[in-house]
Amino acid sequence: MERPSWDEYFMSIAFEVAKRSTCPRLQVGAILVRDRRILTTGYNGAPAGTKHCTEVGCKMVGEHCIRTVHAEQNAIIQAALHGISTEGSAMYSTHEPCQLCCKIAINAGVKRIVYGKDYPDEFARQLLAEAGVALVKFEKKGEER
Repeated sequence: MERPSWDEYFMSIAFEVAKRSTCPRLQVGAILVRDRRILTTGYNGAPAGTKHCTEVGCKMVGEHCIRTVHAEQNAIIQAALHGISTEGSAMYSTHEPCQLCCKIAINAGVKRIVYGKDYPDEFARQLLAEAGVALVKFEKKGEER
């Protein structure tokens, strides 16, 4: 029996979390981890107490739904709500974070971001590099996502 690596383990959980998403366009999941312990999880969907895109449709501006809170944002918000420090944590996300999520992660003290699917944004990558946050594309051995 071969055990998954820590990155494989946490990425599989992020993909499971994404299944809770209420976005019909793209399901994203994220988790925050420190010292190999899950701190919080988040998935993309409407703010708490408001109608989901699955109920009332997406609110599109350009190519983006503005009704949705991103998975990475929700994971950090959950930490704030429950008084959990994110300083020095790692984030595992099913997709490469956008600029705003990168800025929030930097300010939340995230030190490493591992992502599954590309959502390339050169400025977001520059911000992470400048802040010293490692951005790692997850590649499971022998499998493409």
